[in-house]
Amino acid sequence: MSGAERNGSQAPANGSPWFVYECTLELDAEYRRICLFLLYLSVFVAGLLENALVLWVNWRRRRSAGGVLFCVLNVSLSDSMVIAVLPFFMLEVTVERVWLWGRFLCKLTTLVYGVNFYSSSFFLAAMTLERYLALSRPSGPALFPAAGRRRWALCGGLWLLSLLLALLENVHVDLLEWDEPGCYMLPEGNYAEWFASVAFLCLIFQFLGPACVIVTCNALIARAARRAAPDVFLVHVYSLVFLACWLPYHLVMMLMIIIDLSPNLFSCNVVEFVYFSFSVVQSLTLFHCVANPVLYNFLSDDGEEGGRRPATRARDASRVTSAPAILKSGPERFFAGPLK
Repeated sequence: MSGAERNGSQAPANGSPWFVYECTLELDAEYRRICLFLLYLSVFVAGLLENALVLWVNWRRRRSAGGVLFCVLNVSLSDSMVIAVLPFFMLEVTVERVWLWGRFLCKLTTLVYGVNFYSSSFFLAAMTLERYLALSRPSGPALFPAAGRRRWALCGGLWLLSLLLALLENVHVDLLEWDEPGCYMLPEGNYAEWFASVAFLCLIFQFLGPACVIVTCNALIARAARRAAPDVFLVHVYSLVFLACWLPYHLVMMLMIIIDLSPNLFSCNVVEFVYFSFSVVQSLTLFHCVANPVLYNFLSDDGEEGGRRPATRARDASRVTSAPAILKSGPERFFAGPLK
């Protein structure tokens, strides 16, 4: 539904809607449809190859791997799940939002996407925190220790939280028959209030919480590793890629909330552009499925080393330069052993 159509449903019954004489913006939906299909296709091919390679190489050492590699495996597993259902969304775009695969797949594919939406961010934040704790508390316990059941309990807890948050949206997803069947997320009543509530939950749990952990921990690691320029640059890239993938999406979501709650606040052109751009920024978030394997695996000798190298270099640098007070006590703690 376009911004004009959406606001039209809220206009008074008597008289013309306020935007009829103001909406002058012409946007090419056909061009957007082609671009979205090509974008989905490129993400599917690249993401499938990259994440399959990461899982194939690292799965056999999952039990003895350190916490960083353990989180990398979970991120790749999460990204592989959404890559597996991406062809359904790709074909849906091709046939102009017509859903051809029934109610069950409508709810299932949306649920898989929702679980990845949260779990990928949760495990990226956990991995970043693991690296920072290894630097700040060298003699302390790991967040995801190889021995014992703690790592499996934390891992299961993050997956369960992702599932519960995804179900809050998925219960309102259904196959709706209008002109053509479509897979929509539409509650029976109080749509604006429900949409605002879900959007704020997404903002807090998927973006603000993980972003605070990722950006803060990476900044502290980079500060300690300031002598190792390449590693410092890579640490900042971790944060920038996460923000680049998700910040535009949440900004557009916030604008949509404002439009729903105050439909006359913006001009018709602004409303039309916001709703037109939503599917674009939503598709751009899928680039994290391509970026994560590159950043946390292929830019280093292996996945575990890619996660721990900046922190390891930071500890080495702290021996020859003035390090923060947090680095000045305790013996150096190695990560959970060499990879087999």
